[in-house]
Amino acid sequence: MDGGSPRIDMSGDGVEAPPGDPVSLPWDRFSGWLHCICVVGFDLELGQTVEALYPPHARLTDKEKTSICYLSFPDSNSGCLGDTQFCFRFRQASGRKTSLHCVLDQADRDSPVYLKKDPACFYGYVYFRQVRDKTLKRGYFQKSLVLISKLPYVTFFHAVLKQIAPEYFERSDPCLEAACSDIDRWPEPLPGKTLNLPIMGVVIKVRIPTRLDKPGTTQMLELTQPSDAHISVTLPTVHEVDIFRCFCPVFIHIQLLWELVLLGEPLVVMAPSPSQSSETVLALVGCIAPLKYCSDYRPYFTIHDTEFKEYTTRTQAPPSVIFGVTNPFFAKTLQHWPHIIRIGDVKLAGDVPKQVKVKKLKNLKTLDSKPGVYSSYKTYLNRDEEIIKQLQKGVQQKRPSEAQNAILRRHFLELTQSFIIPLERYVASLMPLLKSISAWKSPPQLKPFCQEEFMKTLEKAGPQLTSHLKGDWIGLYRHFLRSPNFDGWFRIRRKEMTRKLEALHLEALCKEDLPIWVEKHTEVEAVDLVLKLKNKLVQAEREHLPVKAETLEKLQEHVDTIIEKFPEDLQGILLKTNTP
Repeated sequence: MDGGSPRIDMSGDGVEAPPGDPVSLPWDRFSGWLHCICVVGFDLELGQTVEALYPPHARLTDKEKTSICYLSFPDSNSGCLGDTQFCFRFRQASGRKTSLHCVLDQADRDSPVYLKKDPACFYGYVYFRQVRDKTLKRGYFQKSLVLISKLPYVTFFHAVLKQIAPEYFERSDPCLEAACSDIDRWPEPLPGKTLNLPIMGVVIKVRIPTRLDKPGTTQMLELTQPSDAHISVTLPTVHEVDIFRCFCPVFIHIQLLWELVLLGEPLVVMAPSPSQSSETVLALVGCIAPLKYCSDYRPYFTIHDTEFKEYTTRTQAPPSVIFGVTNPFFAKTLQHWPHIIRIGDVKLAGDVPKQVKVKKLKNLKTLDSKPGVYSSYKTYLNRDEEIIKQLQKGVQQKRPSEAQNAILRRHFLELTQSFIIPLERYVASLMPLLKSISAWKSPPQLKPFCQEEFMKTLEKAGPQLTSHLKGDWIGLYRHFLRSPNFDGWFRIRRKEMTRKLEALHLEALCKEDLPIWVEKHTEVEAVDLVLKLKNKLVQAEREHLPVKAETLEKLQEHVDTIIEKFPEDLQGILLKTNTP
């Protein structure tokens, strides 16, 4: 191929690479896991800058680079010395095309709803190093290694950075080229598979959850096989943070926090470091799993963010968003926000910070200095004293952090499931009866969601069947039905049920003796049937409808049999039309 041929776009942003390079590029499977790796350094004149980008053909707009630069360094007030790890999330530049990478589509399709890619956002995973260096004008060496990905696998990517970053800070660029080559050899990130991923001389063993996993179960990876002797790091999860450690300073308020997140209320986490900020935001977003948090969230947010004005304006009510900040300036800027969590410095293991009552937002001085929860929100449900006592006892007995985390995570899961099961049960009743599905009619429509009808079901089949918590469940449901989380959840469920109806319609068609039907109808009607069937088959493949492969094969056989009955010229036309 001549040197002037265009280069394949591997970045998924729709920007064609410049001519001059051959089509064959290094690291062409890299994008299954990462969009790119950035090195962000500090320049006395320019401030934070992207010093290097891997792979070189990765595409970032100027706006995206600016976001990465500002979000990759701790705020100047944080004073983070040594090594710091945290993550951020930022908007993808408008106009960037969504990647059509088919394997990633499959990975996304099989992922739990809360681990699916957000087409509008990137995640940034940061390893920042700041150490004293008298040879530099500023007196400090400051640099960040950043992994940019569409995948929300925070625990996994932080583990990867722990292998790459220290080596990079010692040996510089050749180390990153070796890491990219390692990542390029990884199998695709398919849910349900146990993956052994070599990186910088070690092997990380992980399993990505699937949508079929039972909520609350972690598929532990045991090192029992002799063949596993080469495994260096085994991760029990790719995405979960230690929620007890994050909520430890405010754990008597976990009921309040769960409700605020469930209802999509505007929430700010003020923390002394980006690590605490980002982990706490991720813990909040994850506390309603397996329900997906459908509003925006920013694990680390700065005054330089392009959405700063949008989110801090006082001309309208604060938007539904959770973000974490470290700059004290936000205490003044966000005083009008209804819910603020102030996290102090993390104490030593076994030492729980003094738990304080929820405070109302009164004055800046109080907010500026003391940790706690600042809100005038009154919970719909009573506080679960049992879980509070269990966690307090665990601290006194020095119960391992992993056990405390598991107890709290199970509590949140049971609470969310008790809340969502009545909704799931009611929505399932909106499906048309199976007998209403006819091969010769379009699939029937779902019945509309009726709030009052749903409320009536709560008397006999409400959360009281699975939860011991008392309180105003009806009020909580009414508030939830007005929230972005309900809107997002219902859109997902409605899409799933519509796909199921399409699949059932295909099965109904498959059961009919279509070639016999054709013999009793006109050629025009037969052609119309063939075209409809071919469209159905294309739709089934394009939308990955939940239909058996045998059903599709039998329908294709019906189509082929019917086409054979037409004149040759018409056969030729039909064979070229809408071929799946």
